[in-house]
Amino acid sequence: MTVDDSGSGTDAQGADTGEDPLALRLEQLILGAERRYTPFQAARSAGVTMELATRFWRAMGFADVGQAKALTEADVLALRRLAGLVEAGLLSEAMAVQVARSTGQTTARLAEWQIDSFLEGLTEPPEPGMTRTEVTYPIIELLLPELEEFLVYVWRRQLAASAGRVVQGADDEEMVDRRLAVGFADLVGFTRLTRRMEEEELGELVEAFETTAADLVAARGGRLIKTLGDEVLYAADDAGTAAEIALRLIETMANDETMPELRVGMAFGTVTTRMGDVFGTTVNLASRLTSIAPRDAVLVDTAFAEELIRTGDAPASEAAAAEAAAAAEKEGEEPPAYRFALQPMWQRPVRGLGVVEPWLLTRRDSAPASSSSS
Repeated sequence: MTVDDSGSGTDAQGADTGEDPLALRLEQLILGAERRYTPFQAARSAGVTMELATRFWRAMGFADVGQAKALTEADVLALRRLAGLVEAGLLSEAMAVQVARSTGQTTARLAEWQIDSFLEGLTEPPEPGMTRTEVTYPIIELLLPELEEFLVYVWRRQLAASAGRVVQGADDEEMVDRRLAVGFADLVGFTRLTRRMEEEELGELVEAFETTAADLVAARGGRLIKTLGDEVLYAADDAGTAAEIALRLIETMANDETMPELRVGMAFGTVTTRMGDVFGTTVNLASRLTSIAPRDAVLVDTAFAEELIRTGDAPASEAAAAEAAAAAEKEGEEPPAYRFALQPMWQRPVRGLGVVEPWLLTRRDSAPASSSSS
């Protein structure tokens, strides 16, 4: 459908509803269909109850629209597909709602970012006298198919990676409750920065931090769970990978004069995964350790330290390292190449978790940061 064709009908509809005509034209362009159904009509056409249709709609993150004709053929098809999965026994109704909610939450953030950061820059008026609205429609018309293809590609890649991790689990329980290393990285003094910096500067700092953290986590084999402005949460299948990520984050931020100091807390243990997020005592402990970590330092819990020792990534103590080196020399063998060092810290009570003994994680002198750089 051409721009002129799409404009005539939607302009009239906009006049009837009081909505901006360009917004309606953009909606029709992006959705690829006109508004035809009220929620009741859409539910009936999809063959689902109004109650279930409403649950799906809200789970995807959309507001109630009353009985306005706001839904399209695509909405009917989506309802029909979700309901069909339930009818076929492939998903329970509760699971179908979770699918709708997780997809809605994830794509909502992506869409907001694309409009606020990406499209806003591209739609700056190219010539004096032109308005942004005059160039928005053709820009989106050109970008839409490319962004759609890329979104599907990345989703398939992520799905393949996630499926591979799951099938390698030891048993069915591990598909939901798994032993993972979980880490929080937190910018120090962020609240004070919000009072001193302009909003634009603060936004640039947060974006730089999130981008740097995301790149480092991905490059080292971890998974970024979520970003919280001044804090990122990530996970890794093994403690060694998580430790390398934590120290790399500290080192990278310390070399950037524009960045505040960073602190990291990590824990290792059973983690419950839901909708791409992680929950449980292990996650709570990592968060608490972050709050008590010194500036530009990494604290880990006892289970994390024991895991590094078990895998040979760190010695139990410097005395144990010296003893192992002496034994290797006596046998004419290479001494153990430990990557990390662990120093027990003071025991202290942690709210909701009792008394914990944090360990300070550092690099071994024999394994400088440059040795593992990409």
